[in-house]
Amino acid sequence: MLGISKTFTLADGREVTIETGKLAKQADGAAVVKCGNTMLLATVCTKKEAVEGTDFLPLQVEYQEKYAAVGRFPGGFFKREARPSEYEILIARLVDRALRPLFPDDYHADTQVLVTLISGDRNVLPDAFAGLAASSALAVSNIPFNGPISEVRVGRIDGKMVINPTVEDMEKSDIDMIVAATMDNIMMVEGEMKEISEQDMVEALNAAHEAIKVQVQAQLDLAAMVEKANPKREYCHETNDDDLRERVNKELYDKVYAIAKSGMGKQERNAAFDQIKEEFLETIPEEERDEKAEMVRRYYDDVLYHAMRNMILHEHIRLDGRKMDEIRPIWIETDYLPSAHGSAIFTRGETQSLATCTLGTKLDEQTIDGAVVEGSSRFILHYNFPPFSVGEVKPIRSTGRREIGHGNLAHRALKPMIPFDDPDFPYTVRIVSDILESNGSSSMATVCAGTLALFDCGVKMKKPVAGIAMGLITDEASGKYAILSDILGDEDHLGDMDFKVCGTADGITACQMDIKVNGLSAEVMAEALEQARKGRLHILGKMHEAIAEPRAEYKPFVPRIVQMIIDRDQIGAVIGPGGKVIQEMQRETHTVINIDEVDDHGVIDIAAANVDDINAAIERIKAITAKPEVGAIYKGKVKTVQPFGAFVEIIPGIDGLLHISEIDWKRLDNVEEVLHVGDEVEVKLVEIDDKGKMRLSRKVLLPKPEGYEERPERPRRPNGGNSKGPRHSDHPRHSHGKREE
Repeated sequence: MLGISKTFTLADGREVTIETGKLAKQADGAAVVKCGNTMLLATVCTKKEAVEGTDFLPLQVEYQEKYAAVGRFPGGFFKREARPSEYEILIARLVDRALRPLFPDDYHADTQVLVTLISGDRNVLPDAFAGLAASSALAVSNIPFNGPISEVRVGRIDGKMVINPTVEDMEKSDIDMIVAATMDNIMMVEGEMKEISEQDMVEALNAAHEAIKVQVQAQLDLAAMVEKANPKREYCHETNDDDLRERVNKELYDKVYAIAKSGMGKQERNAAFDQIKEEFLETIPEEERDEKAEMVRRYYDDVLYHAMRNMILHEHIRLDGRKMDEIRPIWIETDYLPSAHGSAIFTRGETQSLATCTLGTKLDEQTIDGAVVEGSSRFILHYNFPPFSVGEVKPIRSTGRREIGHGNLAHRALKPMIPFDDPDFPYTVRIVSDILESNGSSSMATVCAGTLALFDCGVKMKKPVAGIAMGLITDEASGKYAILSDILGDEDHLGDMDFKVCGTADGITACQMDIKVNGLSAEVMAEALEQARKGRLHILGKMHEAIAEPRAEYKPFVPRIVQMIIDRDQIGAVIGPGGKVIQEMQRETHTVINIDEVDDHGVIDIAAANVDDINAAIERIKAITAKPEVGAIYKGKVKTVQPFGAFVEIIPGIDGLLHISEIDWKRLDNVEEVLHVGDEVEVKLVEIDDKGKMRLSRKVLLPKPEGYEERPERPRRPNGGNSKGPRHSDHPRHSHGKREE
């Protein structure tokens, strides 16, 4: 039988199998991970040599879900999988962030990792196994990689940490976090929480790491059985000149250190650093300059790296002169855009977000149509990072992966605090964050600006949310470390950890962490989380000074939405044949009306720019859904005329009989003496019989003629009509041809 496999068991008893050697054998590495009916195929391929002049790892990580994996057709005109969805991009980013730091620094060959969902189980989320599949493919290949790694989802259900819970279990969880790690170190964290404490966060990370160790060992066991996994291929992707490296370090270190310590602004500091490098290049003979320029740039980056880290570690001086836990100056302005439903500017140092909040109806909800995940979302957050925010000139393309990832983090942070569970808040919410300046954590600025825009809009948030980005610099030899609050862009690039924490004053709602250092202890992690909590409270205080609570009322141009509840069997009457009734109602009342069937009733959302239009629509719907009441007076329309009376529609779709004797006090020989089809007539409902038939009267609403003598009422037939004797079919002579004995 083809293939080699290794199986391990999750804490809940489910088995996970990693298999290789059966599928995609021409790839450098391929593995299939299976849990329940969910199967992921991961492949990895890399070129033999690097492109000349490349000094980084050109790594491409893709995740794709096949709709056939769950027995579905893709949407759209072409009915085939096309560009990746945001969900697929987010999973690819999770895998990428875990793998990328573990490739050797001098490995520069084009490398591609593809993970594909080939079979789906609707109760097993595939994203928790994508990292395991990708790492397994690398483990059984001969590609240099300092892994393996694995990823797991952590949930907390009934106070207990659960690894890779099912979809059903996740509905009861207050933590939804993906953690990636090697056997020794946590590499990546991303997730959302319901205001958990910093101690709970550390507990969740520890639980995840223990589970990952089992999965890493399973990959090591599998790789030991695969011949091509050992030894790893040899490569040479860099040309070095040790004498030049030493010269760059000796001549430029002190100059770089002085500029780093000067406290210059970002643009001025970068210009000074560039000038040092250019002046050094001028000292190299012209005939050698082009050949050695790339090496100089690489060695100079190393000088920048060590100079700035040493300054922070040994002198506790940061690039902009702040203390380790100091937050940059913050200024805020709300209601900046007069026509937006809500707007705010949040500026922290050299990072600035302009956020807008727009309220819409149910028709504005975002449809989610993934192979596994389907549904809709009432909360949309879009993050834009234009090139001018960092003083660059770049073409404007479609939304990048970075923008999707940063927007998703802010989305997860704010979502728990928006009152979607309040029946008095039927809105769909869209927040757009446009980054106008960037030098450190624009995603955290988006969280803060998003909260302020929601407040300015009048959304009654449960609690305000803020975010802060933390950094870490360590020296393994001396054991020294420095935790940095509100990191700059350069501190992020040169540091050992980028840790973004979002939350309220009472707990964490979202986090994102990338760790580049080995052996980060739980104590350092706990200290970083506590410093982040204090920074978050400081920022929340500044936000409170700018706007203490949501606006009491929405702005005049914000659509008002009113909800109505009707019986389920009345939904069709409101919609009308082919939607005719509801479309006409929307056109005539200038409203947007949406109807949903919920449980055993219908929920109607009526939206309009002013209350009068909403009230007009409400009256129309009430008229359609009203139930006839005996004694009530209606303005009806004559639908048909018969010799014995007229049928009058008193409620749309409901009519009753107006007998000829009930039209007027005087005797009529012909109904059309008074009424014609299409006439509007005021009538009173005088009776509903046991079969639901309605008897109407017009004459009781008219003044009785003077001297009128009412004749005694004749006996009524059992079926509600009047007769001097039994009905024809009840007469003894007409009882099936037999006399009654």
